[in-house]
Formats: sequence, structure tokens, C-alpha cells
Amino acid sequence: MNLYTQPNERLANHPLFRTKDVDEARSCVAEKFCDHKLEAYGRNAVVDVRHNHAAGFDVSVNYLQYGGNVSIDPGHLGSFYLIQIPLSGGAIIKHCGVEILADNCTATVLNPDRATKMFWRHDCRKLLLQIDKTHLEKVARALIGRDIPGPIRFHPRLDLQSKNGIFLRKSMLSCALAAETGQIFDGRHVLKDRRIEHDLALALLSHHDNNLTHIIENAKDHILSRDVKRAVEFIHANYAEQLTMSELAQAAGVSIRTLQKGFQREYAQSPMTYLKNIRLDMSHYLLAQRRDDNTVTDVAYSSGFSHLGRFSADYKARFNCSPRNTDAWLCC
Repeated sequence: MNLYTQPNERLANHPLFRTKDVDEARSCVAEKFCDHKLEAYGRNAVVDVRHNHAAGFDVSVNYLQYGGNVSIDPGHLGSFYLIQIPLSGGAIIKHCGVEILADNCTATVLNPDRATKMFWRHDCRKLLLQIDKTHLEKVARALIGRDIPGPIRFHPRLDLQSKNGIFLRKSMLSCALAAETGQIFDGRHVLKDRRIEHDLALALLSHHDNNLTHIIENAKDHILSRDVKRAVEFIHANYAEQLTMSELAQAAGVSIRTLQKGFQREYAQSPMTYLKNIRLDMSHYLLAQRRDDNTVTDVAYSSGFSHLGRFSADYKARFNCSPRNTDAWLCC
């Protein structure tokens, strides 16, 4: 299925509820989001609501359709940010003093401390990404390397045809697909869930205009070699763990942006690329020394890789042979 040209129902294997009753819809949606006013309008004033929902610790991904013309007044969201990407149809969103026609070219980002009013058309279907406010603020602090000066607010309009909009839509659709296929948000992949949640918050902060954008872009350039060294030592000691940029920056005692610049200056690569290469080097060593009971899969997982296909491709690019064909004399 093409995620971009076939805006069909998402997360169908994670149904939360189905109803044709407005009051029931309002109550059920409120349990996952916040209390709000919901009214059907138009000649028939009917609804056919479908809400699918998959959640991690601080992030949830949702598919929602009302199946009728509805007005929604949640007031202030309070505890979360909400990215709304239309998959079909349209809606009018009023937020932060801006009125937005949301459609397949325009998404919206709702801030928790600003009032919202929405009018969804009967044909409107949306993919919603809910990010906990506290979680996003934690990622933001790590990104700039200090306390944030106040509430984080995003521009409510997101252009899905821009480079950043394309990236964010792809990230959300990938998250939904991973949840659909049981790769995340099923209680079995805690480390991966945490990593996905971190990356989604980081993507929103880095790829959509907000009141921290100038602080993020003008993070300190200077970094001492000892700070990079602390990060390198942390990587070597913990390469098998599902490390995030926030954890590397915390170990180095600097911001994410500062650490990235330090690695570019000293190693001409990003910290995560450096981490990946350390993992590849260790897997190469283990495979060259392996015994029959030490499989490629075992080595990949013990070296910190969670995606075997990507591991094989990266391994071949670095060592010019596949993991299964590794031999001490061939690849060293």
C-alpha cells in the first residue's frame, strides 16, 4: 500500500471505538485526549466515528474520522501537543489567532496552552500524533543544552509540500506503519519505543518553526576535545544499548547541537554515525572469531543493531562483504 496516495484507514488493527452517537464519541475521544465540545451540524447532522489508537509512554498515534460535519471545541489541550495530518477531506482549524484550511497539502500543529476550535468536513480523515508536553520539553532542554525560557509554541500551519513538511509526514506515517505491523507500541519493544518517541519529538523541534528555533540554530559552536572524548568513552562503554542523542549529549555535558558540531570537526561525521561504525567494527570482530553457535543474528543484536536488513547493508558498505561471508583473512 502506498502511504502517500492511498489515504485509507490507518491502525485498523488498533481499534479504540466505533460509534454513530455524538455523545459516546465525545466521551471516548476525551479519554485519550481532553474534554471538549462536539456537535454535528448540517442537514442530516449524523456521524460515523472511527478512532484507532496505538500508544507508547509519551506519544500516541491515532487515526480519527467523524463521518459527518462536526464542530470541535477542546479549548486548551493542556498536557500535550497535537500534529494533525489530513489523509483525505478537509477541516478548518482556528488556533493561535490563525485560521487554517487543513487538507492534503496543509497540516496543523496545536499547542497545549492556546485555545482551538475545529470544523471537520464529513469526508475528513486524519492521522494524529500526540506528544506529551513534559516529554517534548525534556528533549528540547537536551537539544539546546539548558533550561527552556518558557512554553514551547509551534506555528500552527505545517506546509506538507515543503521539505520539512514532507519529512514530518513521512515520520508520522512510518510511525503508524510500525505500530500497524507490531514493531512498536505493543509493550514488547520498550527501548525501541523510547527511541521512536525521542526521535519524533526531536523531529518536530528541528523541522517545524517554533519559538526555540533561533536558540536551536544558534547553539554554541565551541566544544572542547575533552567533551567529545567523554561522549566517545560513553559510546564505547554502552554501544550495545539503544542510545539516543540526548544521552550522548548528557554524557558529554553539552547540548546536542554542540556535540554534533564537535564530532563533525574532529571526526567528520555525526555522533550517531560514529556509534554505528563502532557497532559495525565490534560485529566484524565477533563474526571473524565466531563459532557455529554464534549466529549473525546473535552478533547483530549483541552489537546494538535491531534491524537485520539495515545491519547487513551497512556492514557490506563498510567491509565489502556480507556478514555471513565474513572471515578474518577476507575482511581485515
